[in-house]
Amino acid sequence: MTLGTLILISLLIFVVASLYSSVGHGGASGYLAVLSFFAFSPATMSSTALLLNILVSGVAVYSFHRGGHLLLRLTWPFILLSVPAAFLGGLLHIADRTYFFVLAAVLVLAAVRLAMAPSQRAMPSERKRVNPLVSLPVGGGIGLVSGVVGIGGGIFLSPLMILMNWADPKKTAATSALFILVNSLAGLAARFARDSVQAEDVLPLIVAAFLGGWVGSHYGANRFSGLLLRRVLAAVLIVAAAKMVLASS
Repeated sequence: MTLGTLILISLLIFVVASLYSSVGHGGASGYLAVLSFFAFSPATMSSTALLLNILVSGVAVYSFHRGGHLLLRLTWPFILLSVPAAFLGGLLHIADRTYFFVLAAVLVLAAVRLAMAPSQRAMPSERKRVNPLVSLPVGGGIGLVSGVVGIGGGIFLSPLMILMNWADPKKTAATSALFILVNSLAGLAARFARDSVQAEDVLPLIVAAFLGGWVGSHYGANRFSGLLLRRVLAAVLIVAAAKMVLASS
């Protein structure tokens, strides 16, 4: 990899980390999209994305906790089964073609999530209580998919939490950040267990992700994120998803 390419990837990682962390996400789907444009192998893509995801979601957890938005009683019903499921998913080996098709679907969902405008309607002041009979299997299912693909699962969890009125946007972001952190740790641990962790030239990307995660989570915990920039990133994810499908056809 040339120095110019490494700098370009680092800049893109910084932007992805900034935008994703502003809504409590680690950014794995964005990192996977960036890496897919530079012909990385699936093993390298998923390992690198999980490493960066752990770093950025950890920063987001700290920022949203410091802002008073993280509630463990809201989070534990989702992570109780998601962690072992993410570990199991990380142990599974799937063909590259299948991986790219699954990743393409995840990128499209991530694009839709990023492009969504915040609701202008006043949200009900009384939130619905999280039912463990719903949250436990939901967390487990998301964890399994997350472990297979190499993401944290926040793009699945946060829209559901808003739709079900389980939490306001900032508490949803805080819950998603912790959910992503523990699932990413489990997914990476599984890849270590099956000796499939591959990461190339990762130090500059770690620095870029940390800086982006700090900036994005700080402003996300205290201010609103820029919808236009998020929609630009959503367009990039759609292009990356199309590339995945074409590459695996």
